[in-house]
Amino acid sequence: MLFIFDMGGVVTTTAGRTLYEKISERLGIAPEKFLSLMGWNTNINLFFELEKGTLSVSEWWKIFEERSGIKISCDWFRLLFHPVLNEETRKVVLELKSKGHRVVCGTNTIESHYDNHKCRGDYGIFDMTYASIHMGVRKPDFEFWKLILECENEIPENTFFTDDRKENCDAAKMLGIRTYNFKNAEGLCENLAEWL
Repeated sequence: MLFIFDMGGVVTTTAGRTLYEKISERLGIAPEKFLSLMGWNTNINLFFELEKGTLSVSEWWKIFEERSGIKISCDWFRLLFHPVLNEETRKVVLELKSKGHRVVCGTNTIESHYDNHKCRGDYGIFDMTYASIHMGVRKPDFEFWKLILECENEIPENTFFTDDRKENCDAAKMLGIRTYNFKNAEGLCENLAEWL
């Protein structure tokens, strides 16, 4: 069996304010303005392009600088990103692996966050990490899971996926993958017990 875990919101959490709020405060603009400059909730969401790896972080900040008129001297996505490890979820991953299961990470991420997690060793608990920036596709695009299944030589019916975003779980479920919309490690364990 194959188990796919999302990273942010499942294996790690963010303490306090969101990253966007922290960056907005540092740049002296409202969070809504920051999201607007990113193209949030539009057909051209620049953050999604970061997650697919079609736009580099330096290119993104250059566009942001041009749109906002704010001089950017560093990568705030990297400097202000301080996720907190969810120890209970980490234990679930390690328990599954101890029973001989293949456990991988399937994550939408950007270069700055990927590097941060890698430096901290957060991906080290997994057998493999499938990151959107390296795959050229992001959840909830079906191709995200199809590519992982192809690389892992596994079928949907033998695969379990957990993510804190419902739309990602809904998409995986449409492919025949068993899913759990992550709320907490206790609920995850209950769901896994039913499946196993």
